[in-house]
Amino acid sequence: MSQTVHEQPVTAAATAVDAARTARGNDDAYAVRLSNVSKSFGRGGAPVLDGIDLTVKPGEFVCLLGASGCGKSTLLNLIANLDKPSAGTIDLKSGRPALMFQDHALFPWLKAGKNIELALKLRGVPRDQRRAEAEKLLALVRLDTAYDKRVHELSGGMRQRVALARALAQSGDVLLMDEPFAALDAITRDVLHDELTRIWADTGRSVVFVTHNVREAVRLAQRVVLLSSRPGRIAREWTIDIPQPRRIESPDVSALSIEITDHLRGEIRRHGKH
Repeated sequence: MSQTVHEQPVTAAATAVDAARTARGNDDAYAVRLSNVSKSFGRGGAPVLDGIDLTVKPGEFVCLLGASGCGKSTLLNLIANLDKPSAGTIDLKSGRPALMFQDHALFPWLKAGKNIELALKLRGVPRDQRRAEAEKLLALVRLDTAYDKRVHELSGGMRQRVALARALAQSGDVLLMDEPFAALDAITRDVLHDELTRIWADTGRSVVFVTHNVREAVRLAQRVVLLSSRPGRIAREWTIDIPQPRRIESPDVSALSIEITDHLRGEIRRHGKH
């Protein structure tokens, strides 16, 4: 959808958008490529995903939308190599992707910094370098003083920031996010939208973000991909031309959210879902 926009100041997020658009213009450049991917569970089971063709470019931010049960999380698990497709191929350009869930999944017996150091250890970072690297990652998510905090001392938003820092500590140029802000209140979620946009711009990673929230998708993504209800197929895509930084309540975000919601409702009605 083409948007009429006003001239905006150059920001890190805007620079990241430009870089990803350049990469998208190159057919050979990709971070993740799915070719005719299908997934069924059990022998003779009905397909959850059917014939998914999707390319995520280097530095691109893609949101996956769809009704409950359409296979969004299944698709993310396939990209993360936590499960295998029943058919088709998944190609990652470099390394295993990092994964972040709705539940922060922090180890409560470890301090915030040690949770991050564990990911660094698994990545092979030498012990004498881990604390400094963990502190850098905490600073990136604006938790400079949280290294020695226990998980129970952190708010929900702070826990998700630590979880994001831990995900960034993992190897790979792709960050997979499965509804990471769904359990947070609206204000905290809005703050973390700003932080994620900044971090995405700073790190240059590709992001594949699963959400049920249409406005969240339009607020964050360069491209929104709508999956049909089971079996999950790509029903439609939108390229988001609204300049960053965006506000979730802005007229442009609202207008495109309404359009996408109408298509989502159509998919739900078409498949008899409630």
